[in-house]
Amino acid sequence: MPATDRNPRTAALGAAALALGLTAALTGCSGGTADDPDVVTVYSADGLRLESGDGFFDKVFADFEKETGIRVEYVEGGSGEVVQRLTRESANTQADVLVTLPPFIQQAQGRGLLAPYEPAGAEKVPEDAKDPDGSWTAVVDNYLCFIYNTEQLEEPPETWDDLLAPEYEGRLQYSTPGVAGDGTAVMLKAMHDFGGLEPAMEYLGDLQANNVGPSSSTGALAPKVDKGELLIANGDVQMNFANMESMPSQGIFFPAAEEGEAPSTLSLPYSAGVVQGAPHTENARLFLDHLLSKEVQEQVSEVGGGFPVRTDVEPDGANADRLAEIMDGVEVFSPDWVEVDENFDAYVSAWEEATGS
Repeated sequence: MPATDRNPRTAALGAAALALGLTAALTGCSGGTADDPDVVTVYSADGLRLESGDGFFDKVFADFEKETGIRVEYVEGGSGEVVQRLTRESANTQADVLVTLPPFIQQAQGRGLLAPYEPAGAEKVPEDAKDPDGSWTAVVDNYLCFIYNTEQLEEPPETWDDLLAPEYEGRLQYSTPGVAGDGTAVMLKAMHDFGGLEPAMEYLGDLQANNVGPSSSTGALAPKVDKGELLIANGDVQMNFANMESMPSQGIFFPAAEEGEAPSTLSLPYSAGVVQGAPHTENARLFLDHLLSKEVQEQVSEVGGGFPVRTDVEPDGANADRLAEIMDGVEVFSPDWVEVDENFDAYVSAWEEATGS
């Protein structure tokens, strides 16, 4: 993927408002646990835990506490939000483990927020799904997708151009690139499908006529699609598949670049690392060992709706079959995340200019 060729007071006020918004948007509790030896605090992108209490992380946390006696304190937000919070707290670190999507895990590494640790089982993770220096490793494989309201639309749109249809004006929304991992993935898929930054930004500028507006969290969009407030939104396979039981009126689809071409998507794994200066480093290491254990990886599809990252784990069961059906015929590509991280600010700036965001 090729790199590209405000008023200061307004920008400062916007940054301050964003900082306040990020703090308010993150849910969960942290702080006050640094002196408790039997706690691990996890900052995570949304999607792996469900409000119903029966999500992948819900089971992982309960099993981990039962096995080790270590209680999990959980803080959730958009993929970029959790990294921003970690950055602000770097002088007084509260988190022990970071779980987020690329390119934000690379961003956290580049800011010195992660401490090298190779969890037990990491040798079974493909080389391109972990940092060679051990700062992070993928823990749940995942893919960008789009979702549509199955009650109001008989069939999903097939191509990017279909998303420009007037019927979607004010009924389409995607999460914000640079803030949400899935929103950033929308931008990267457009760059891949349209052949570069400039044509992708031209398209996303056109799409803005239908776009409701910014959203810091992709997870907030699924309920709106399920209720019919939105007809189309972005998401990721793991999160949207996992919440289909509670939100049955959403369907997953993958827009093709052009009519007649195969639908495509990009790999977007949840990745985790130990936080530099963590109050409970040893607990954090035990937690990552637990996440990559064969027992937990065997639960990723059936409980979490995602895909195991260990090469020695073959998903099976009803959910694994349904996930395989969803991905059947979909071409998957993997961005050069190092290149994306290096050009991240330029890409986001180009998106802001193209969309007026």
